[in-house]
Amino acid sequence: MQNEPKHLLFIEDLKKVYKNKVVLDDIDLAVSKGEFCTLVGPSGCGKSTLLKLILGQERTTSGRILMEGRELLLPSDSIGIVYQKYSLYPHLTILENIMLGKQLPVSLWRSFLKKKAIRLEAMHYLESVQLAEHADKYPHQLSGGMQQRVAIAQALIMKPKILLMDEPFGALDPGTREIMQVLILELWEQNRMTIFFVTHDLEEAVFLGTRILVVSQYYTHETNGKQGVNLGSRIVSDYALNRNGASSPQIKETAEFGQLIQRIRNEGFDPKQCQTASEFNLEHFDSFQTFG
Repeated sequence: MQNEPKHLLFIEDLKKVYKNKVVLDDIDLAVSKGEFCTLVGPSGCGKSTLLKLILGQERTTSGRILMEGRELLLPSDSIGIVYQKYSLYPHLTILENIMLGKQLPVSLWRSFLKKKAIRLEAMHYLESVQLAEHADKYPHQLSGGMQQRVAIAQALIMKPKILLMDEPFGALDPGTREIMQVLILELWEQNRMTIFFVTHDLEEAVFLGTRILVVSQYYTHETNGKQGVNLGSRIVSDYALNRNGASSPQIKETAEFGQLIQRIRNEGFDPKQCQTASEFNLEHFDSFQTFG
């Protein structure tokens, strides 16, 4: 597999070890611009660790991560992140929270000169998450779903090439969560940003993704036949989904939708269904494996 120019992100032979525990092993991944990748896997499989490595918060033990052909060694402002816990300053208004990311990197004088333009841009993103009428409120005056929308607007105003989302809707009630799922699909359609979305909810993953990556420690090593003996997680399934416009939640009720969820559950979440690397269900056309 070559790192072709079309790949915004290219990961090869990635391995991450904490002390004596292998968390991720032989991760190979090529992602093109504009993909919506959802990441699922059993608890403790390393989904959030993979995001931290892409973000630059952690260093790989071995292997490499490239963005647009250049190795990622330090955090980059081309990569944004939205966490489950809202990163809002309580003493700032909603509008000021969104403006802050644009104001901090420049001098105080330059920030003052550009304040009107930054304010207009922040209002644009507030409108995109349907919160323009709440611009002058403070975070404590908003619901959890509204605060998460603000966090998304904070990330979007920085125009990241890659947006990482780590269980962003995990703390929301089911009704609000479904509203947020439709909203993030609409924003993805408008901006065509590249998204990595970690979730423990398989229904959410299949509904949102154009590509579903199943990361799991449940497999049998191809050379020694062992399983569960300090094996780091790998990508055991990689599915491409067609998406023409933002989907209606009604798609969740179809038989095909339920069947895919069951396949994913069998391939990545059942320790009794361990496969070797040659059996991994890597259907996506960009999938590849090179063991370092």
